[in-house]
Parts: sequence; C-alpha cells; structure tokens
Amino acid sequence: MCGITGILNCSGEPVSPVILRRMADAIAHRGPDGEGFFTDSSIGLGHRRLSIIDLSPSGHQPMLTPDGRYALVYNGEVYNFQALRLELESLGYQFHSKTDSEVILYAFAQWGLKAIERFNGMFAFAIWDQAQKQLTLARDRFGVKPLYYTKIGDTFLFGSEIKTILAHPCYKTELDRSGLLEYFTFQNFFTNRTLFKNIQILPAGSWLQVGLTDDNSSEQPVSYWDYRFTEPEQTVSEQEYLEELDRLFLQAVNRQLVSDVPIGSYLSGGMDSGSITAITAQQLPDLKSFTVGFDLNSASGMELAFDERSKAEHMSYLFKTEHYEMVLKAGDMERALPKMAWHLEEPRVGQSYPNFYAAQLASKFGKVVLSGAGGDELFAGYPWRYYRAVNNHNFEDYIDKYYEFWQRLIPNDQISQVFQPIWNDVQHVSTKDIFKQVFSQHDNELNRPEDYINHSLYFEAKTFLHGLLVVEDKLSMAHSLETRVPFLDNDLVAFAMQVPARLKLGKLDEVIQVNENDLACKQYFEKNTDGKLLLRKMMARYIPTEVTHREKQGFSAPDASWFRGESIDYVRRKLYNPKAQIYDFLERGTVQNLVSEHLEGRQNRRLLIWSLLNFENFCEQFL
Repeated sequence: MCGITGILNCSGEPVSPVILRRMADAIAHRGPDGEGFFTDSSIGLGHRRLSIIDLSPSGHQPMLTPDGRYALVYNGEVYNFQALRLELESLGYQFHSKTDSEVILYAFAQWGLKAIERFNGMFAFAIWDQAQKQLTLARDRFGVKPLYYTKIGDTFLFGSEIKTILAHPCYKTELDRSGLLEYFTFQNFFTNRTLFKNIQILPAGSWLQVGLTDDNSSEQPVSYWDYRFTEPEQTVSEQEYLEELDRLFLQAVNRQLVSDVPIGSYLSGGMDSGSITAITAQQLPDLKSFTVGFDLNSASGMELAFDERSKAEHMSYLFKTEHYEMVLKAGDMERALPKMAWHLEEPRVGQSYPNFYAAQLASKFGKVVLSGAGGDELFAGYPWRYYRAVNNHNFEDYIDKYYEFWQRLIPNDQISQVFQPIWNDVQHVSTKDIFKQVFSQHDNELNRPEDYINHSLYFEAKTFLHGLLVVEDKLSMAHSLETRVPFLDNDLVAFAMQVPARLKLGKLDEVIQVNENDLACKQYFEKNTDGKLLLRKMMARYIPTEVTHREKQGFSAPDASWFRGESIDYVRRKLYNPKAQIYDFLERGTVQNLVSEHLEGRQNRRLLIWSLLNFENFCEQFL
C-alpha cells in the first residue's frame, strides 16, 4: 500500500527531478516507510512506500524488469499474486522479492493489458514501456484505490491523490463549476469529474495509455470490467446458494489476510464487520478490533440508537478480540474538518469524519484494517431505496422516480436559485442526463421488478459504493493505514451479481416510501425485516442471530441534533459568515434560508449542512 505519482512530457522535454520529488512529497502520508524515483528523459515516476508485504529493500519502487524495458509504480494489494507468481515462474521468470509488486510487473511484461483482468485485489498502478515509449495507468475493478490524471498542454500528470497534481507548477487551481453542480445534486460524482477543473479520476475497472506519439496514445479510459447484476437463467435451491456464499465468503476473508504486518478489523456492531471479524479471529488469535461510538447526551429521536459500542463490545467478547473504542462528541467534527478536507481533497457522499477518527484509532495499533464495505451494495442492504422504483412502466419511468430520490441535497425547484452566481456557467449541465448515463452499459431487459432491482444494485455499486471507497482510501491513508474490503473479492462479487433478487429482498411487489434525510430506515425496519436475506442466513453461522436480524444501521453521528444544538454556533459561524467563500459560487440568501429551516427544526437538512461545511473547508484549503 503506497502512493504513486508521475509526469510524462509528451513533447519529449526532460522531467524535472525537483518537481517530481515535490509531487511525491505531497503524499508522504501515504508512504512513510520509503520513497523512490525513476526518471528517463521525458518520463518520471515517483513512489511513497507503506511496507505491508516483504518489508525488505527488495520491495523498493519504482521497480524495473531486469532488461530495463518496464518500470512500475504501484499502490494496492493483489491477493492472488502467489498463484500468478507460480505461473510466471513456470514461464521462466525469476523473482528477487516476495512482493506482489514484482508479480504485477512481470505479469504485464508477459501478458500486457490482459494481465489486468487476472488481478484479484485493489490496485492503482502506472507502467512505463521504454521500448514503446508508452505509459499505462490502470485501476482495480471496483475502484478501491483511486488514481487521478490531467493533461496540461504537452504535460501529462497523474497521482494517487489530486494534491500531487496541484504540486506541479503547470497546473493552476480552478474550481470545476459543472462538477460543483453535480456534487450538490447527488452529494457525489457520477461522472469522472472532480471539483478541480481538468482533473479527472480514472474510472474503476479501466486502463488508459499515453504515449509520446499519436500512434501509441489514446488518452481515453478503456473499460476492461463492469458490474453485471442479472437474474440467472437457471436457478438452484436456496440451500445451494447459501453453501456457495459461505464458501466464497470464507475464501475472500482468508485471501485478504496475507500480510507481513499485523491486521486489525473494524467492528461496528453490525453483521458485515462482525462476520469478517469472527472469521479473522479464528485465524489471528491476537486480533485487534476497533469501534467508534458517539456521545448521545444531546441526541434525540432516532439518533439515540446511533451508538453501537455495546453491540460491538458483545461481539468482541464472543470472538475474543483485543478491543479498542473511541467516543466522538459534537466538537470533534469541528476539530477534524480542516485537516480532513485537505486529505479528502473534495467532498464525496455523506458524513465522513467518523471514518477519519476510526482510521486514526486503528492506525495506532497497525498498518492494516479490515472493513465490511460492499456487503450492502452487493446483497441489497438498502431495501427502502430499491423499492422506490421497483414497479415501472418503462426505463424512463424508472429514471424519473430514481433520479428524484437521488437528488440528496437541494430541492430541484431551487437549484437555479442556489447556483445563481454561476448559473450562466452551469445551466447547460443536465444532471438528469448524468444520472441516466450511469446505466448506459448495464443493458438489462426491464420487464420484471427483479430487473429494476438489479438496475438499482448496479447503480449503487457504480456510484454510491465507489464514492464510499474513495473516501475510505483518502481518510485511512491520511493515517498511513491500509483498509482491505473482503466483500470486494472477484469471485464473491461475481457470485453476488448472479444471486436472484428474491433471495436478497422479500417484498419486491411493495413500494415503501422513505426519506433518507430523516434516517427513516428505522421506520422501515419497524415493520420489515428485509434486505440481505441470503447474507443474513449465511452469517448466522458465525455471529448471533440477534445481530443478523438487526436493522440496518449506517455509520452516522447524531449531527441532525448536533447541528441544532452543540454545533449550532459553529454552523452559524461558518455558513453565516459574510466572508464565507462558498458564496462566490452559491447564492447566500437561498442557502442560508435552507440552513435556517434545519436550525429552526422545520426540515432535516443534515446532509446539506454537512456538504456546505465540507465545501467551505475545501475552498479555504485549495482555492
């Protein structure tokens, strides 16, 4: 696990080693164990190392093939590297380290781009081909590890984080206004945009090649893999699905335990992290587990259930882990936001500062932690969302319903007012078309409720899960911590996409309306035990049934209450400040009216307030 960066001067001009080092220094937090550089005229590769597998100098990067043709910088873990190594050894390759980095390098030398499809893990890497004068960037199937790039004139830049690009003098920081509209519509990015003009994120499951000549340079991402949620042509019994899920889940967790440093596990009190912890504890008797809870003295209503420490403590007792906890209070958000905004670089998805503190806690005891991310998106953990658009006349009807649901921050009829200061620059952006475009490669026939469920699962994996993964990477690597996600194992994901929808959900013919701003999934589960049905049954083999039957609980602080109470002065100070930078782009009066609706208890706008606070900190850090 590391940080990578690089420069390709397509004009042939030599790369400046000083600038390359500056770019790598910008992500020193990702790799405090070492640094390395490779320059050869117009190409420069930089690397910061966090040693996880083979802690010796043999794992130093950039790594070159013995003939000097290929040079690699790599961030991630490929869990099937030992099997690939055996295959490569049978073809005559000789290895000088025990790293997966060397396997990736030789696999690319042997199989070219086809090698990428054989990797099972999380990765972002760049390989320079000296013979072809061509740079290849690639990112893992699911987007666990981020990779950003831009081209300014003849200069191509890339890095694990945007701040590596900002460190190059040819890039002049400017806000992407269309990206801002996209974010404040969905609280996420559904395209490859970022909040930085001309800087894009390489899509998950894609590669990109840049060369010194037009003949070997496409500079457009090419997809090598995508999700495909579909109903199987021939189903088997539920018991057979259950046994196969059990086998694949055990295999996925055990695959991701390869490490030369200690591994810990998040333990939230829910079944996903609980099951991963249960299986891991059988293999690692000294396993450390970590929980973040919340002080609820000023919470009210449904938020009183947000602290899951007692549930996590019970599971820690059952699995005999060495357990550590942190309790967050209202002021902890205020303390974390400036530093967190710098590491996050741009806001994505919902409230994330609890993840920042969770990573900080886990990093005190090791370099690797296991997370339950992905279980909900693969096995339908948010039934109230899918049921929103389960019965439709056609695809357009589905888009109308689901698009409205995923406008998470600003009421549709107020978007033009909110963006009035920059409306002339963004009025051409059709956020509905952006939403619709997500489905362009998921060509399911849409005839049954199951088909629409699978469409929704595809959407959430492509957008919501991807946003969560980008945030988790940034906030864990802020503390030099590697987060592994066993649910995102190639074989397990392939299986999950073929599980019939009716084995995941129990009420496909019902539509139950829920407003996520009010966290009303609690209301939903008061009447329905639904979502992840097959996964619940399998996990009952490892964790108590009271956990597998427990309602879905997101990892959220009680900030709806805190924004009206203990944090109200902070909210007013940041968002009612006459000099707040967000009002260079957003209309002050309209925004403050929306905020006031929350502070006065007329509407729950916790998601909007979080995003506004995050955006203001972004402006202060980067603009």
